[in-house]
Amino acid sequence: MTTKPPLIGLPGRRKQASEISGFPEMMAKSDVDLYMADYARGVIEAGGIPVHIPIDVDPAAVGERLDGIVLPGGTDIDPILYGAEPDPDLLPLEPERDDLELSLLSAALEAEVPVLGICRGIQVLNVHQGGTLHQHVPEHGRFDLPIDSTIHQVSFAEGSTLHELYGPSAQVNSLHHQTVADLGRDLAITAQAEDGTIEGVEMGDHVVAVQWHPEMMPTRPTDPIFGWLVNRASR
Repeated sequence: MTTKPPLIGLPGRRKQASEISGFPEMMAKSDVDLYMADYARGVIEAGGIPVHIPIDVDPAAVGERLDGIVLPGGTDIDPILYGAEPDPDLLPLEPERDDLELSLLSAALEAEVPVLGICRGIQVLNVHQGGTLHQHVPEHGRFDLPIDSTIHQVSFAEGSTLHELYGPSAQVNSLHHQTVADLGRDLAITAQAEDGTIEGVEMGDHVVAVQWHPEMMPTRPTDPIFGWLVNRASR
């Protein structure tokens, strides 16, 4: 009997066609849903099938039908969601996306669907669990270098899923300007940078989130974190 590849949900962001070059002028006010293709490639290379989750979908229904979820990178989360005043350097907010991803995470946790959070994804997870964020840590966002540049080392806690996947440490890229501050409930810190920044958290055996972008590293086709998600989603 052949095992079917698991379906991995991948939410994105919504833009108007006028914000993207190449669309005819008459479509300027049409909505476009998109996400960075490297997330989908990571899922495919690990043996899963990525399924796009539009902004308009019912998250509860998605939680019942999908085998796993990726919470991808993107813009900042509205600080009102964790009781903070907005920093002047906050990136443009996308409240519809905040609502979708927080609700999607609630549905996934309730259904015990495995979740992989990446960059913004670790921040969504932390806020969902009642944690807070450092809104602007500019020295972390190395946007002056190629996206796959290794910037610093991350160390993994013994006994964690990340330690099992990567060993004691790994070299990673750095494309974020926000970080986890107060840790949310039920989360365990399982990866930290040399300066103490939280780079990875886990919850039970079915939620892993990291601050770096493994899907943008040259090692993506063999990166174990997508394999973890697909294997866990196949159970």
